[in-house]
Amino acid sequence: MQFYSLGLSAPLVRAIHELGYTIPTPIQQQAIPVVLSGGDLLAGAQTGTGKTAAFMLPILEKLSRMRVVSGKASVHALILTPTRELAAQVEQSTREYGKYLKPRSTVIFGGVSINPQIEALRCGADIVVATPGRLLDHIQQRTINLSVLKILVLDEADKMLDMGFIYDIKRVLKHLPSQRQNLLFSATFSDEIKALADNLLDSPLLIEMARHNTTAETVTQTIYPVDRERKRELLTYLIRTYNWSQVLVFTRTKHGANRLAEQLTQDGIISLAIHGNKSQAARTRALSEFKGGVLQVLVATDIAARGIDIDQLPRVVNFDLPNIPEDYIHRIGRTGRAGAAGEAISLVCVDERQLLVDIQRLIKSVLHHEVIAGFEEDPNVKPEPIKRHIKANTRRSTATRSSAGRR
Repeated sequence: MQFYSLGLSAPLVRAIHELGYTIPTPIQQQAIPVVLSGGDLLAGAQTGTGKTAAFMLPILEKLSRMRVVSGKASVHALILTPTRELAAQVEQSTREYGKYLKPRSTVIFGGVSINPQIEALRCGADIVVATPGRLLDHIQQRTINLSVLKILVLDEADKMLDMGFIYDIKRVLKHLPSQRQNLLFSATFSDEIKALADNLLDSPLLIEMARHNTTAETVTQTIYPVDRERKRELLTYLIRTYNWSQVLVFTRTKHGANRLAEQLTQDGIISLAIHGNKSQAARTRALSEFKGGVLQVLVATDIAARGIDIDQLPRVVNFDLPNIPEDYIHRIGRTGRAGAAGEAISLVCVDERQLLVDIQRLIKSVLHHEVIAGFEEDPNVKPEPIKRHIKANTRRSTATRSSAGRR
């Protein structure tokens, strides 16, 4: 199947081909006709399935057919995302796919000055990609006009709920016209997601591309047992021995990300950390240098890694196993995209054995273990407890949620 057979016009197909894409992915094959038809959609799609193009391509097509004229601060399509990085990535995709259609698009998120965003919205925008908190700031300041909105997309809805954005989303919905098309994309279908879909969507078509809790067959997964105090030493050894040039490393905490990036840099491996406490300028620079190959290692927390979209990322490393087993799937989904080969490495110490058991139970697979000579575990080391996270939406107060929403 080709993109033109899905009902996309020549300018869009031309832009897609110039980006190197010739055959639509399964989620694109099913979602694009639905969106073009005007129906609501509930799509289960994990990272790396091509879901951004699945909604952005038909949105661009629909807006070009309608020949919309942007009025003062008017918006015709709104895409809500959980993080700044993902918002920036989606808006960049809008520019790339719409190269020959030239839609007006802008991205709005917190952590940067609101004034340039106000100016961009004042000129009018066909498409706005936003995080919930900063969008509410614009709504409250009346610097955005959503009265003519035609299409709403909730991207990575499960993560938005995990981050406590459900109340912000509900506040946004109150400012939207009742007659609109709604598209909800989520990697998982929890009870909270189902409840949100029931209230948001009108007789939606359900598309579920893959079994939940599965990992891509193109990703080789390996466990390296190692003592907790020697993890950084082992990671340095692996990077140097195998000449890894582009490595995305996950840590459990922001402090751990900072410390690891500093230690790797001291080892002569160019590294930077990315997490919520970093300024937007620092996060943008780190992502740009990593994607451009200048930065050898990017150390990230789970939330900050949302929006890191690199087609040919060769490998990811779990320096710390995640507390939530499902996050393991999201992490390793950053590699092995679009049928390409990828590698997922996990450095596992005695403290994390139960976390590993939980992950293997979730993915219904026993992962391959490999011991590196000189880094064997000390059998006398006793496990220490790992502090487990509680989902943000179950522990945040209203005041905290309001502050955290300005992402």
